[in-house]
Amino acid sequence: MRIIASIDDAQTAAGTELGVSDWLTVDQARIDAFAAATGDDQWIHVDRQRAEVESPYGTTIAHGLLTLSLVPALSKQCFVVDNAKMGVNYGLNTVRFVAPVPAGSRVRVRSQLVDVTPVSDSTVHLTVRHTVEMDGSDKPAAVAEMIGRYVF
Repeated sequence: MRIIASIDDAQTAAGTELGVSDWLTVDQARIDAFAAATGDDQWIHVDRQRAEVESPYGTTIAHGLLTLSLVPALSKQCFVVDNAKMGVNYGLNTVRFVAPVPAGSRVRVRSQLVDVTPVSDSTVHLTVRHTVEMDGSDKPAAVAEMIGRYVF
């Protein structure tokens, strides 16, 4: 795990891998809870019997946005920004859902600091590429570039 304690630390870490999280199982209960929370109850996510028959994946799959929503918690195992007075999600550059995440799959996040952009003497944007890897798959489930704004 990488600790970024200042803008100078961030600039030193630019272009490096920050860390890799532990594996997390994306089970049907998590998928169902996400469907209930978002109102996205498309059958491919929540109807196991229909998915076994009609889905090209042979089972239900996680929502792409569920996969994306796992990144903040998992990336805390990869890096921490310490000593900041405040940190906020500034946005996303790109998000790609490369491969479906079948129910019961294990995923983890690999984080790389791809850009450090000073905004002022005390504020910086950190652009981190998060690759959501799936156990047993050569393809990632998702790749997202997230931008955090940190005030030191």
